[in-house]
Amino acid sequence: MHRPPLKHCRSCGTAVVYRLPDDGDTKQRAVCPACHTVHYENPLNVVGTIPVWGDKVLLCKRNIEPRFGKWTLPAGFMELHETVSEGAARETVEEAGAQFEMGEFFSLVNIPRVGQVHMFYRAQLLSDQFAPGFETIEARLFDEQDIPWDEIAFKTVAETLKHFFADRRAGHYRTHVLDIQ
Repeated sequence: MHRPPLKHCRSCGTAVVYRLPDDGDTKQRAVCPACHTVHYENPLNVVGTIPVWGDKVLLCKRNIEPRFGKWTLPAGFMELHETVSEGAARETVEEAGAQFEMGEFFSLVNIPRVGQVHMFYRAQLLSDQFAPGFETIEARLFDEQDIPWDEIAFKTVAETLKHFFADRRAGHYRTHVLDIQ
């Protein structure tokens, strides 16, 4: 999912041109020839949780594209004016309707080819009752051996889950930084 290049200035609406800005920048940017605004295009942050109830992990079946009908951890795009943990908590409530206590930061996954960074926190569920929002068909708890690995929506989620279960078996959790090409 690549974002299309910026076509018009967000300040004045004039068609932008891609060139090196006059300020010494070394990357081509969308520059407005009328008002000279330089538009920086930055990665999108995806934030979520790994909610746990006993030995089970909560997954959500997607009711939206991309990957409609596939399973994922509750996560989504971070909004302006919220912290990473606030966004992860909001997404967990929106997608799963879960009651939980936020845990430690767990993983950061860089996906430069699509301009995204995915970040996950561990979370302790306070109930095994869920009220999924419109983006989720079903929210369900899975034991590790029952995870539908072939039906996981995103590689970032699969890698985060693999590291989570490996850490759990080892008896201690680390912070993971991963790159997916």
